[in-house]
Amino acid sequence: MSVLAVGLSHRSADLGTLERAAIPADELTKVLHDLQQAEHISEVMLVSTCNRIEVYAVVETFHGGVNDVSEVLSRKAGMEPAELYDSLYVHYAGAAVEHLFSVASGLDSMVVGETQILGQVRSSYATARDAGTVGRTLHELIQTTLRVGKRVHSETGLDQLGASVVSEALAAAGDIAGKHALIVGAGSMGALAAAQLRKAGIAEITVANRTEANAARLAEKVVAEGIPARSVPLTELADAVELADLVVACTGAQDAVFLAGHVPARAGRRLVVCDLGLPKDVDSAVAELADVTVVDLETIQRRMRDAGAPTTERQTAKANGIVLDEVREYLAGQRSAEVTPTVTALRRRAAEVVDAELLRLDNRLPELDSQVREEVGRTVRRVVDKLLHAPTVRVKQLAAETADTDYANALRELFCLDPQAPAAVASPTAPESEKKR
Repeated sequence: MSVLAVGLSHRSADLGTLERAAIPADELTKVLHDLQQAEHISEVMLVSTCNRIEVYAVVETFHGGVNDVSEVLSRKAGMEPAELYDSLYVHYAGAAVEHLFSVASGLDSMVVGETQILGQVRSSYATARDAGTVGRTLHELIQTTLRVGKRVHSETGLDQLGASVVSEALAAAGDIAGKHALIVGAGSMGALAAAQLRKAGIAEITVANRTEANAARLAEKVVAEGIPARSVPLTELADAVELADLVVACTGAQDAVFLAGHVPARAGRRLVVCDLGLPKDVDSAVAELADVTVVDLETIQRRMRDAGAPTTERQTAKANGIVLDEVREYLAGQRSAEVTPTVTALRRRAAEVVDAELLRLDNRLPELDSQVREEVGRTVRRVVDKLLHAPTVRVKQLAAETADTDYANALRELFCLDPQAPAAVASPTAPESEKKR
């Protein structure tokens, strides 16, 4: 079983394809179950953000796993698999681990160094865990991934140079200090928008959301941070727009929620609308209105291409070095762990042989003094432990150092172990979430 990463992002696909492939939050659990029920997938999680959709799966075979993931993603996007293939990238085994570590570190982001993606990976893991599609392999991988992302940010300062997509959108909107902002959407992106607006010096914030309780909760948080704020239902969107200088739309809805009809005549008063939704939250007709400027993900991509990456070569190189070191360490640990059940099975087999021989001794010499019998037993066990200690420690070291040799199979062959013995050793400790749903 190996890790497979299949995805599409701002680097591989146009915005239209990303919009079609985007998976709303309320459909994530169903898609995860569809993926796990595929023939070649045992564990799976899905990262879906405003500029990437990625599946990380534990698969039995490479080609089978790729076909399973591609079929589910293409079906969800309403596309034929062949249509989607050109936009997909695939990473397998060590390359999949390296890609995930790079993503979590912000090295693969539209804005290199941004930190939001680390929280998105954590949230994606939590969703998959709650859905029951995460087992031991993905659990260990994601815990390592989160640690690597934190290490990169703390040791390189990359996060201080990098910004989020939200902050880039606000930068494109111009000077917003002292103005009134309307946030449409009260999820994680809405909360991030509120934080960035506060840093930019916004004077007042209105939050509109389909679920009014969520809008009220975010507005209360904004007030607690010292910015006047209120919440309104989506039915009052037009009234809220009339008071706003800036709109940030980030609902995660499947269809546009901000329409031209929500924008009243403004008599020369400028309105900037930042559309951070994927698919788009803002209807295309809004951009055609007088005195309205729409900033969307395509706008941000153009700004980033024109400005160049906001990082230094030194910091990026150091971050990449950390990622590669962590990948090597992780893979070494995995190789060592793979041989552990076989080592345990070997020790168990040795103990069974010792017990059988001591029983034979009892049968042959029933009159043997009990103290002598116990001392013989201890001596035999010490001899076996000492004989096995060096080779079993060394085989773990060798397995960690190279992937070219199957040391677990070599042990099974040398000591005539039942091929099912290592699985029997490992299975009692396997978490329930590893089992196929």
